[in-house]
Amino acid sequence: PQLPHGHMPLPSFWKVVEDSLQQSGAQLRAFCQAFETVTPSPGTQPLTPAEERKVLSLVSKHGPDKLYQVTSNISGSRDLDLTLLRGQIVALLQSSDTKGNTSRWLVDAGGPRGFVPAAKLRPY
Repeated sequence: PQLPHGHMPLPSFWKVVEDSLQQSGAQLRAFCQAFETVTPSPGTQPLTPAEERKVLSLVSKHGPDKLYQVTSNISGSRDLDLTLLRGQIVALLQSSDTKGNTSRWLVDAGGPRGFVPAAKLRPY
């Protein structure tokens, strides 16, 4: 198949490629900025009444200093892994898994208990 710019001298062709890449990059940056403006940061997400009740029960069971918020969606892949959504509140039960791995924490998600990646949690 003949490229639309196949007849151009090479330097001009690369200039066209470069320009279209820069334009795509600018569009992508604009899209990302718009997306960040529309989605609230996890810190400001309002909790649903059901989530709020769950948080209160977690606080009463584990204390406020044990609460963490999920910073991005987690899909559990192994046995005992939890699948959680960004913004959910969990209580830390143990800062390692059964093998002593500290990158996976045991948490109480207000009912289900299981392991989640520590990197996807931040103090609430």
